[in-house]
Amino acid sequence: MEALSLYELNNLVRSLIDATFTQTYWLKAELSEVRESEAGHCYLTFVEKDGRSDQPVALAEGRIWKSTYNVLRPYFERETGQRLTPGMTVLVEVSIHFHERYGYSLYVEDIDPTYTLGDQSRHRREIVARLEREGVAALNRELPWPRPANRIAIISSATAAGLGDFCHQLEASPYRFTARLFQAVMQGEQTESSIIHALDRIAEERDQWDIVVIIRGGGAVSDLSGFDTYDLADNVAQFPLPVLSGIGHERDETVIDLVAYERLKTPTAVAAYLIDRMAAEADALNNLTSRINRAVTSRMYCEKIRFDHTANHLLSAFSHYASFESYRADTKLRRLAMAIERRSIRAHTDLQQLRSRLAAAALRLLTDQRHHVDLIGQRLEATDPDRILRLGYSITLSEGKLVTSTDKVRPGDRLTTRLADGTIESVVQ
Repeated sequence: MEALSLYELNNLVRSLIDATFTQTYWLKAELSEVRESEAGHCYLTFVEKDGRSDQPVALAEGRIWKSTYNVLRPYFERETGQRLTPGMTVLVEVSIHFHERYGYSLYVEDIDPTYTLGDQSRHRREIVARLEREGVAALNRELPWPRPANRIAIISSATAAGLGDFCHQLEASPYRFTARLFQAVMQGEQTESSIIHALDRIAEERDQWDIVVIIRGGGAVSDLSGFDTYDLADNVAQFPLPVLSGIGHERDETVIDLVAYERLKTPTAVAAYLIDRMAAEADALNNLTSRINRAVTSRMYCEKIRFDHTANHLLSAFSHYASFESYRADTKLRRLAMAIERRSIRAHTDLQQLRSRLAAAALRLLTDQRHHVDLIGQRLEATDPDRILRLGYSITLSEGKLVTSTDKVRPGDRLTTRLADGTIESVVQ
């Protein structure tokens, strides 16, 4: 069996397409990319998406040749008030072509300007309108800007080219930034959940960060569909730290761009924005330093003049005060000497009087105490036991103890009776 070359196969396909598709067709599709060449041609990428997953299900390259584009562009812009941009859904008349080298493409012959906004743009507006109704669309933009903003949480893919440009630009700046990557998928079906997960991780340690940047390099607009979701936009709008977006190229716009604190066109533009902010902080700090230095210098000069004036005034006042106090001290010393002399004379007189009174009082006290002692002696003499015994009284003892009652003795007890001239032993019967 004879094999065909690639060129022969593509030539056969071209012949079949040219013979089959001899007329033009009206096509409704979304523009995912629009690019004007230097030669004046316009190159398009048409996309059709799954209504449930919002993922591309069909792609086709399109071209508007210069001669046709010079007619269609002003007509479209005049009717719609805007240029052909990614995200629009357009209704175009196309012819089908196949080239052996460049493959399948659609040549745009005409355009219906009634289709001016694509599904992507309309979808974005609907999300933003919903967030505005809920009162959260502008929350992130209303956050105060941290000063200084040098602790940066980065949400991006580790392999993104825009990430390297962003980090290199920060490192090359004269300011010190602390940055850490919170990895996320930046293309495809996992974009939304991955970025939300990264935001949740940053929120758990929000005290360690000043701002969040979401960056991604450029690409086809169809690759940015994961950024146009309500849940992701809601998370960004209500995030407690300012969020900067640098997604795609300058021509690209996502819902995140519409609700973020600041939308920058590229990752390098985000880095430049942060560097400019730090430069403004540095300038403000330098200006404040200069103002403080000038204020301190002026204050010190004024205080020196005031100090010199005060010192001179104090010196004069102290001289007058010292003279006055010296006079007062001399006067007080003279008065004190006279008072001491008078006090001494008075004290001597009082001491002589006290000595006379003390001698008289001591004599009276001795006389009174001698009389009191005599009375006590008489009383002791009257109570002397021997005297009492001589008067005829006796003392009875039982086993050496004084007997004061008959109840305290029993028959058979031996008693000792003491008299003035001796003792008598007896037995109780």
